[in-house]
Amino acid sequence: MHLASLGIVLYAFWLLLSGYFEPFLLAAGAGSALAVVLLSRRMHIVDREGHPIQMIASVLLYWPWLIKEIFKCAWDVSRIILSPSLPISPVLVRFKPTQKSQVGLTTHANSITLTPGTITVEATQDEFLVHGLTRTAGAGVIDSEMDQRVSKVEGYR
Repeated sequence: MHLASLGIVLYAFWLLLSGYFEPFLLAAGAGSALAVVLLSRRMHIVDREGHPIQMIASVLLYWPWLIKEIFKCAWDVSRIILSPSLPISPVLVRFKPTQKSQVGLTTHANSITLTPGTITVEATQDEFLVHGLTRTAGAGVIDSEMDQRVSKVEGYR
């Protein structure tokens, strides 16, 4: 199932980037996708973590929420930058994420960094170190809705 899904995704990506629909080029794209799938199979790198097709539905629900959060935080950071007093109060916070897999931890750390005003400085299985532009932004990552949603995407909540 993972190999078939990988082949479809690779071919669709090739079509998207190519933009040509001539028979020879369509066949070349299919051949290229098939070659990558066969090499990936031989190298044993296609698995639940490397190509997590079981997460597709939950990820499609997570992305709109994350985009909304990015815009909200971008608005807040813009207000801080444009304020004459520049009310920043940088802070570093440590907290334990609830994710169990490497994919979940990476998704959570990257989501924090994508959100303006926060940056994941260090991410381990046991602890995240996050820099916040303000105390509110720093405190907002501890036991956050983002943590819960990423755990739900990963399938543990």
